Amino acid sequence: MQSDTLLHAANFSTLLLCMVLKFPQIFALMRAKSSAGVSFNSLLLELLGYIVFVTYQMYYDYPPPTYLEYPILIAQDAILLLLILHYNGSLKQSVLYTLLFVGGWRLLTLEKWIIDSAMSLCTFISAASKFAQLQCMWKSKDAGQVSALSWAMATFTCIARIYTTTVTTGDMQVLVRFIVMTLLNMWVLLTVLYYQRQRSSSSKKED
Repeated sequence: MQSDTLLHAANFSTLLLCMVLKFPQIFALMRAKSSAGVSFNSLLLELLGYIVFVTYQMYYDYPPPTYLEYPILIAQDAILLLLILHYNGSLKQSVLYTLLFVGGWRLLTLEKWIIDSAMSLCTFISAASKFAQLQCMWKSKDAGQVSALSWAMATFTCIARIYTTTVTTGDMQVLVRFIVMTLLNMWVLLTVLYYQRQRSSSSKKED
């Protein structure tokens, strides 16, 4: 009974947080009218990883509560990508990216070996998205408009998914992915906080 309650709490809290996970980042871009510090390549890779992951879960009829947040995250990532393209003056490219992602999603479901192969690469794709964001900050030595709150919530949801995966499907590919994502999300979060603290210290010295 206690484990069931904990499972429901983990699923509900993950879904609830994912409904607003990218909002702090979206609002940060809209306030600044700039995408400084936010890696476009990171978002593209993250979106690709989300699409592969949710397609894999649906293909094998996994319990919906274990992946229900991903369509919401995909929609939020799409909004972020549109904002970045808008602020970079490249909004017309959104049509091309939409066609590529829709075509790729259809391709995933054609054969079992395709979705299995894509899932085996999913962790590497998602990990690459985190490193792309880290590289963007390392290069500029600034977190720019990157939201620490969004990355903190992402870290928590991955931790929750480690638990829900362990007690439901036990799928090792999925479990390894969430462990890796937890560590990398935490790395990005600490990097954002470090650069934000540096910027705050510099501002105080100038004052």
